[in-house]
Amino acid sequence: MNPLVSIHDKVFGLVETAGTWLLPLLARFTFAAVLLIYYWNSGLTKLGDGILGLFSPSIGAYSQIFPKQLEAVGYDVSQLGLYHWAVVMAGTYAEFILPPLIVIGLFTRLAALGMIGFVVVQSLTDVYGHGATDLATLGAWFDNQSGSVIMDQRLFWVFTLGILVIRGAGALSVDALLRNRAQSTAMA
Repeated sequence: MNPLVSIHDKVFGLVETAGTWLLPLLARFTFAAVLLIYYWNSGLTKLGDGILGLFSPSIGAYSQIFPKQLEAVGYDVSQLGLYHWAVVMAGTYAEFILPPLIVIGLFTRLAALGMIGFVVVQSLTDVYGHGATDLATLGAWFDNQSGSVIMDQRLFWVFTLGILVIRGAGALSVDALLRNRAQSTAMA
């Protein structure tokens, strides 16, 4: 039995060592493969027309983020305040800035934490703002269905992002490059 345990420990010791750099890399790859273009396209739907659209969000942005408030003012964006504009712009910019930071591994922990917050707010907006309360969309954990958009899919998103918050971007990242450069400078 001892030789079997020894083989097990050696093999999975190597797996664990590889996991130190591989797990964050795979988490960033998974995020890029599944969510990078999703959030980029979502951000594009929120921009207004022309170059000034960077500062003047579309009505679609307000309808995505503040659906009930927009409806209450008869879909007249001018009746919404500075707070609404600031939240819409912050959300829009977050969709363009945070995902590329995660993919290249720059300020990864903060970017992933920001994306977790974004996913939580997005999910709450879907439920309370858009009324996504049907079980097929909302879902439930510990049931026999695994395809709900909110409870199931977004748990995987947050888990993947959580790996990056806890472990960082890993060895193949801009964060690691900057850390190594700082250590080299400190030693010199």
